Amino acid sequence: MPKAVAIANQKGGVGKTTTAIHLGAGLAMQGWRTLLVDMDPQHNATAGLGLAASENRPGIYDLIINEFAIHDVIRRTPVERLDVIASDARLHGAEIEMVSHIAREHILQQALKGIEGEDYAFVLMDCPPSLGLLTLNALTAANSVLVPMQCEYFALEGLAHLMKTIKLVQKHLNPNLEIEGIVLTMFDGRLNLSRQVADDITQVFGSRVYKTAVSRNVRLSEAPSYGQPVYVYDPSSRGAQNYRDLTAEFLAAQGLAAREVAA
Repeated sequence: MPKAVAIANQKGGVGKTTTAIHLGAGLAMQGWRTLLVDMDPQHNATAGLGLAASENRPGIYDLIINEFAIHDVIRRTPVERLDVIASDARLHGAEIEMVSHIAREHILQQALKGIEGEDYAFVLMDCPPSLGLLTLNALTAANSVLVPMQCEYFALEGLAHLMKTIKLVQKHLNPNLEIEGIVLTMFDGRLNLSRQVADDITQVFGSRVYKTAVSRNVRLSEAPSYGQPVYVYDPSSRGAQNYRDLTAEFLAAQGLAAREVAA
């Protein structure tokens, strides 16, 4: 099985989807075949990769609610070696529909077993900004959780709640779940607040905080409206370089590096 990473934070607007898109695309561009699972009803990861969120195309809703085979819901993206299981508006009601399921927190975990034997190296799950059943399914299916965190005061409180949830998941649902790391996003080194939040988080979590902080960058904000990762939209931008560095740091933590890819 590939390594499964949930990208989670119940606070919205912290860069979860941006990180999911660019870590996924970055890994694919480094030669590692990657599957991105869009677990967010807002379907921003789907749109950010230039794919239409269509209820007429099977996606994550059909996988977890209608019990489609996983191979029937995977779609190719414009980024070579990056595939996606798309989201759409139907996912808004999925948590209500999941309540009556037996082992409802394990639905996604069971569905992902359908890719055994495939050559995916990584599965990244972009979680919604909540700690509901969709996020719990991702945390239960994951080997580790990656936490994007905006460098502002209220983000610290949100992180504390998320860590409590992770401990509960480890105790009751997924004892093997690990913290992959914390990614500082929207970092502005000119601001005392950004530096203070970064220092506080590093004091608590130490080496679990990625050395690469993602700076505020207008190109990162613009790229999704064109359905492109920033690597394509503006490869020379600071945001693109930040996510290249983050991808390299992520791979190094796995004991991996870029793979040679045939031209």
